[in-house]
Amino acid sequence: MALMREKKRIYLDNAAATPVRKEVKKAMSGFWDIDFGNAGALHQEGCKAKQALTQAREKIAKILGTSPTELIFNSGGTEANNLAIFGVINQARQSGLALKKMHLITTVMEHTSVLSCFEYLKKEGARLDLARIDENGIIDLKQFKKILCEQTVLISIMLVNNEIGVIQPISEIVKIIQHFKKNSKSARPILHSDAAQALLYLPVNIQKLGIDLISFDSQKIYGPKGAGLLYVKKGVQLAPYLMGGKQEKGLRPGTENIPAIVGFATALELASQEREKEFKRLTKLRDYFIAEILEKIPNAKLNGDVLRRLPNNVNISLPNIQNEFAVIQLDEQGIACSTKSACLTGKHSYVIEALEKGRKKTNNALRFTLGRQTSKKDIEYVIKCLVAICKK
Repeated sequence: MALMREKKRIYLDNAAATPVRKEVKKAMSGFWDIDFGNAGALHQEGCKAKQALTQAREKIAKILGTSPTELIFNSGGTEANNLAIFGVINQARQSGLALKKMHLITTVMEHTSVLSCFEYLKKEGARLDLARIDENGIIDLKQFKKILCEQTVLISIMLVNNEIGVIQPISEIVKIIQHFKKNSKSARPILHSDAAQALLYLPVNIQKLGIDLISFDSQKIYGPKGAGLLYVKKGVQLAPYLMGGKQEKGLRPGTENIPAIVGFATALELASQEREKEFKRLTKLRDYFIAEILEKIPNAKLNGDVLRRLPNNVNISLPNIQNEFAVIQLDEQGIACSTKSACLTGKHSYVIEALEKGRKKTNNALRFTLGRQTSKKDIEYVIKCLVAICKK
């Protein structure tokens, strides 16, 4: 017999998308039909739009600890990742370096918007190495050192994994690359990081991180969809892959999406104010969720490192279930979760497969990502539903 469905929906797929906060909607509202001008125009309406764009860029730059001139607005994380990767490669080509002479490094667990770019470049002739990860999802730093070489042009390693919430040792990776550059006396390789999942819960200070290119996404922080950001370190040269006007230094031509950019800046400001408090609250909920599942469901397994993970991520492999069917069953009980990245098609998560290291492929992993609206009562109800499903 099915458990009684709660009146409200319990949304636990915040890694895929977050609801826009009311404060963000309010900040955006006037730019749809009142201050709707094109930021490139010289008249009053255009000047107001330009001012809003400038203020948003300055606000974000201050929070991230960087210069406004190093921020390129775009449509989201996927576009930011593509601009970073193809921007570096196209610039290298323009400088006279053939693609077949380029060596690239990424990991087996990157977002598909990164992996697809690297696979394309590999087919076109570039040499690609995939850095290994251990059973907890942490990059193998020893192997990473070994595959670095004089021909390495670009490295892309995500700050936080979108499926298992694992936080990579980026500071150690940066040190390895800086040491390599010092010895080789070269400006390459360039390090890019997909940080779409990081802004809500990690204190991202770009100058301290020391990364050359970083991608961010508004929809992951209770901001609007359709707004993203690429940080480009001063001195790093990118070639555009879209042609058009001179907006965003010519790297992202097209009329700026002022409402979405203003919303992005407002969402980030709110996130930075609440980060520490929300980190502590969700960590307690996450740990309670994990402990209860491991205790009440025999042979359940947590995917990803126990400590080096976001406070809102619970990715669990459960015995004797088919995960897509489980998602449907939970949905009927008023619970929204996922099996893998929303951008990934196909039965299996390649991230979970990488953790299993060649063992028999399974499709019993469920991803729960908590959010601002998640309560302990919600988690208790989800646990009851999961226990019931696993007993069927």
